[in-house]
Amino acid sequence: MNGSRGSDEPLAVAVPVAEIEGLTVEVGGRRIVDGVSLRVLPGRVTALVGASGSGKTTTGRALLGEFPPGARVGGSVRVAEALAGYVPQHPATVLNPARRVGALLRDIARAQVRGLPRRERGPAARERVLHALEAAQLERGAALLRRFPHQLSGGQQQRLVLAQALLLGARVVVADEPTTGQDALTKRRVVAELAAVAARGIGVVLLSHDLETVRALADEVLVMRNGRVVESGPTERVWLTPRHPWTRQLLSVRAPLAEPAQSGPHPEAVLRVQGLRARHRPGTEVLRVPELTVHPGECLAVLGRSGSGKTTLGRCLAGLHRTYEGEVLLDGVALPRSLRDRGRARLAAVQYVFQDARASFDEHRPVLDQVARTAVRLRGVPAPDARAEASRTLNGLGLSDESAARAPARLSGGELQRAALARALLARPRVLVCDELTSGLDTVTRRALLDLLAGLLRDRDDLSLVLITHDLDTARLATGIAVLDGGEVVEQGPARDVLTAPAHPFTASLVESAAEVHLHGVRHHPQAGHPSDEGE
Repeated sequence: MNGSRGSDEPLAVAVPVAEIEGLTVEVGGRRIVDGVSLRVLPGRVTALVGASGSGKTTTGRALLGEFPPGARVGGSVRVAEALAGYVPQHPATVLNPARRVGALLRDIARAQVRGLPRRERGPAARERVLHALEAAQLERGAALLRRFPHQLSGGQQQRLVLAQALLLGARVVVADEPTTGQDALTKRRVVAELAAVAARGIGVVLLSHDLETVRALADEVLVMRNGRVVESGPTERVWLTPRHPWTRQLLSVRAPLAEPAQSGPHPEAVLRVQGLRARHRPGTEVLRVPELTVHPGECLAVLGRSGSGKTTLGRCLAGLHRTYEGEVLLDGVALPRSLRDRGRARLAAVQYVFQDARASFDEHRPVLDQVARTAVRLRGVPAPDARAEASRTLNGLGLSDESAARAPARLSGGELQRAALARALLARPRVLVCDELTSGLDTVTRRALLDLLAGLLRDRDDLSLVLITHDLDTARLATGIAVLDGGEVVEQGPARDVLTAPAHPFTASLVESAAEVHLHGVRHHPQAGHPSDEGE
């Protein structure tokens, strides 16, 4: 990178490649951005952090000239010389699924070589495409040109979008939550990729909830709350001596390791997996779990990278994935593979909280009604009593009656996750399966949700949790951990042992990568290896 953090190099003389001054954005009479200013310098990374709804995404997208519909905008936005590139959290949404990778990139390259003689245009365009793929660290780029976007992994799609921006000559790249939902190994790679982009003299604007990635990558950080910048400065200064109370609150949140389970004889397992072999299509086996047990009052974290089989396992437990061999037993009795074949009592006993809470709610009905319906449908509770119970449960999880009366679109991501948790709890489950419950949430909201789960375990000795996660901090809540890699359980044991003295090389690599990003970052280690595309 062009100078590391803490360097004495005089940055004041650098000419910004993008600048925002006094930006205000008002929607429906409410200011969602209020007087924000920032400078993006060539070869430097500027991070915007804050809770959901703080205004960071609106500020970042302002560099692209994009604002919410009907917004009233004040202040100024300037991007020097060329357009700003954008790498969204979900890159597939901006890629044409009907066109091959090569066609997507060649269209851009051909427009840039029109001035050359006809016979030289094709080779020149191809050379530019391959150079952009290399710059975006998309390994074996030439071999990928004939693939369609859906045939690429999420990480490859992300680097493809980055290659498009570089091919267009972007001097600024806005990266929106590039590590959300990623395991420690993939996070390390994303940090290395963006550091390499900045090393080419491109200004990077990082919008992120992931404070470890921000510390590893950013030169300067702006902390936002309620549309305003409450603190800004060099990243290390903000981390070591935060001045604003909100910044201190964001940075102070880290999950403690769960206390080990009490010694003595284990009660009979409430949930047991035996000889599970799951498939997505005939002949395509994606998960093999010889044995797994969950005891009453315990929390089991299922830890692994994207594509390791974690979600498939959770869906098998809940009856949402039925193409498997083997057994899932509740209190020693095999559960039907499909939830359609499970009676009300068994449906209620194992509840599933989806990663995408927003997609799991009907957008047209108030949240309170949808939460209450669980008690009506699975426990036969009269509707008025169900609404009262839903209100009490939502209040207990920190959601007011006013918020619960709204449609899902009017709630934040953290509020919707609480509502989804309340909906599952109204079934009075024996086992609660939470799939990436805290993914994409800021540190304060994530810590609050984990505290809620820990409180549930303390208050209900008949409730067990299965936490599906890529995040080692979330796994610290668990009493036990099962690590998946490539559809196989590679390590099981008490959480404290697995996280402090991992026995399997893959687990050790996860723990080491998380520690490296947390303590040092990878921008100072450009020679560090990273996983191949094929492992994503």
